[in-house]
Amino acid sequence: MSEAENKNVQIDLTDIGIAFGKGDRRVQVLEGVNLQVQQGEFVSLIGHSGCGKSTLLKMVAGFEVATEGNILVAGHGVSKPGPDRMMVFQNHSLLPWMTVRQNVDLAAKSVHKDMDREARIRKVDDMLELVGLAHAADKRPGEVSGGMKQRAGIARALITEPEVLLMDEPFGALDALTRGKLQESLLDIWERHRITVLMVTHDVDEAVLLSDKIVMMSNGPNADIAEVLEVELPRPRKRLEAVNHPLYYPTRNRVTHFLSSHRKDRPVEVSDDSVLRLGYIPLADCAPLLYAKEKGLFEEAGLNVELSREPSWRSLSKGLMSGRLKGAMMLAPTPMYHNARHAADPGQQIKAGMVLSRNGNGITISSRLAAQGLETREALCEWIKSRPEGQKPVFGVVFRSSMHNLMLRAWLRQGGVDPDVDCELAVVPPPQMVANLELGNLAGMCVGEPWNSYAVERGVGAVMQTSDGFWPRHPEKLFCYLDEWAKGNSDLRDKLLLALMKSTAALENPAERALLPELLSPSLGIPAATLAPSLKGMIDPGLGRDDWEGEFHIFSAGDSTVFKAEEELWLGERLKEEGLPEDGAAPLQSVFDQPAFQRVSSQLGLSGQESMARTYLESPMPLETLRS
Repeated sequence: MSEAENKNVQIDLTDIGIAFGKGDRRVQVLEGVNLQVQQGEFVSLIGHSGCGKSTLLKMVAGFEVATEGNILVAGHGVSKPGPDRMMVFQNHSLLPWMTVRQNVDLAAKSVHKDMDREARIRKVDDMLELVGLAHAADKRPGEVSGGMKQRAGIARALITEPEVLLMDEPFGALDALTRGKLQESLLDIWERHRITVLMVTHDVDEAVLLSDKIVMMSNGPNADIAEVLEVELPRPRKRLEAVNHPLYYPTRNRVTHFLSSHRKDRPVEVSDDSVLRLGYIPLADCAPLLYAKEKGLFEEAGLNVELSREPSWRSLSKGLMSGRLKGAMMLAPTPMYHNARHAADPGQQIKAGMVLSRNGNGITISSRLAAQGLETREALCEWIKSRPEGQKPVFGVVFRSSMHNLMLRAWLRQGGVDPDVDCELAVVPPPQMVANLELGNLAGMCVGEPWNSYAVERGVGAVMQTSDGFWPRHPEKLFCYLDEWAKGNSDLRDKLLLALMKSTAALENPAERALLPELLSPSLGIPAATLAPSLKGMIDPGLGRDDWEGEFHIFSAGDSTVFKAEEELWLGERLKEEGLPEDGAAPLQSVFDQPAFQRVSSQLGLSGQESMARTYLESPMPLETLRS
């Protein structure tokens, strides 16, 4: 380290160790921890539970005393708590009988003892304004939301003007939307003050969004720092720009790979080849996978299946390509697009065994725009075209090769908008759509359920169009796997298809479908009451308009699980209209694994589906020859 860098070290940990207990019950929690945090840096600590992250934070705060090594903050040894290091806990710890202002003022009085009351209250009110709590200053903690309590805790810490802000999972107990808003608020506050921050988190996306460095800790006991990752995303950061930056997912993947595979001083765990990991995205149409797992349909087929909740379609695709996932739900256009771009690598070719779901998407705009009278496509498109240069509205889609992207672009074009000229389309993972809509990062979005309904329920969105009314019965999600894997594991592939065909068939039974809201709620992080309407074929568009009714989610009605030749052709034409795949890619080809589908469906006596599958055996495979 250079002399200049050494002078700017705010936190210096040297050979830190701490043990609890005595004799045979003594446990060495941390050992040989070395870390330097520069002045003004935002550093996150991440690792599995029990690795000592919070203990390390408490030692820097002075709440715990290291049994080995030295801790320096701004060149001074740490032996007890002090106002130069303020802590924000997961629990806000506000005094319930005091107002928000009084809680923050209590901290100000303890540090700014020579400041007169009038100046101190002005300072407190300025801080409440900074964290967005001016309107709630005279409310008690029991009268405000969890997110507002956490903001009050942050204000109370910042009012003391500490040199270091220590945060122990400050947003861990909050719902995803509130957490997203507070993360952006914290980014804004940090940009203004550039205070040194050391934060414990279990949220990989939170760490990537906020941090300059991510400190990854090995498993305890005897835990230490295994790796320090520099986050090279440019600052200042906004969530939408960060997620779409080319470095975001490589950084994220580095952390998730560490968490899934790293073990300190232990042999690498040998993966159990008998376990089939299947990937899904938290959407209502992951129902066939979750239902098959819950009802034991995989086990009934003789399979040991684990389901992996993936944060984004990009992560899911990479998991399939790497072999981490043996199968996955995928967006209907993606396999054709992917195979054309990777035609030179046979090992990367994807096959689709069946259609998992049809319909299920919606186009939702910000309630702020809808309240301005932009409640029709014509009004919205006129507004888009009237925007001044440099103020193009941004709309979210879940993936470039998605039905959502194709649908939104076609819908806008029919309204007279050129999506490549008049507005911007940004790729946003489905679970992050609503937060970006509420934060004003998006004017609208095209996403699957339950995120349209959740936006309406939160009062931040209004549904303009559902996919069953625009492209009725379109294929939406496929069950996919690598062709190379399936060739060597045809028995496993067929058993997976058998379990999923049984699952989709069961979900057309109203009694079984009624179980889905409670089944899906924990995995999606959405209340069952929010999930229920669309699964019954109803959508509340918001703004007091009547509910829409229709075939919103189709899992297995008639021949719906067959990926028909004419549908692949139609999808291929939609992709070509949008310039996908790019010039130089191979021609689009069919991806439907019709022999496997026919074989498995015949076992179930699904004669209609079996006859549909036969059309593939009577036709050449290239899409160009399927027009007849």
